Amino acid sequence: MNVLVIAPHMDDEVLGCGGTIARHVDAGDDVHVSVVCNRAYDQTYDTIAIDAEKRCADEARLVLGYQGLRFLDLPDEKLYAHLQEAIMAIEQAVADVQPEIVYTSFGGDLHQDHRTVAHAVSIVLRASAAPSVRRALAFEVPSGTDQALAGGGETFAPNVFVDIASQLDRKISGMQAYAREMRAFPHPRSLEMLTAKARSRGAQAGLAAAEAFVLLREIV
Repeated sequence: MNVLVIAPHMDDEVLGCGGTIARHVDAGDDVHVSVVCNRAYDQTYDTIAIDAEKRCADEARLVLGYQGLRFLDLPDEKLYAHLQEAIMAIEQAVADVQPEIVYTSFGGDLHQDHRTVAHAVSIVLRASAAPSVRRALAFEVPSGTDQALAGGGETFAPNVFVDIASQLDRKISGMQAYAREMRAFPHPRSLEMLTAKARSRGAQAGLAAAEAFVLLREIV
């Protein structure tokens, strides 16, 4: 199968579905990741830092073993003002990859860029516009999805669980490629909490480790 992950930022692909990416790779699927936004550090763009982060993304790609990595290079923290550009760039990625499965961010996420990506993807994946896509799922991002306050929108209530017991070590190693984005325990992006999240999601489905998703659409 062709699989496309549409990640708001570099590291979201690992945080949200790194184990699932590795599982697809192990199954022989052709996996591509499109990263929508560049990184702004302290609300400032630093091209040297962005280039370094792109190298981290490629290192994570090698750890997970997937084929294609594309940077759409749209503005971090201000994506809401560039919705049309995001739609057009994601449309091109879908046209190029012709995915049967798409993974992307959750529309109720706390982070404004994650919400905008979810909105853009929902427009791009209209049945008439993306006929190759048979399944679309939204992932959770620790420190983003789990930090949304009550009353702020839809709550992440997963209904799909992917067994990543055999891929959890690669997910953790892939995240370690993003040294600048890692945090110390008990932050949700600490290695301990990423492992605990996978174990907890696994327990919900009777598995040793899992990643959880909201099924957005499926055509059978």
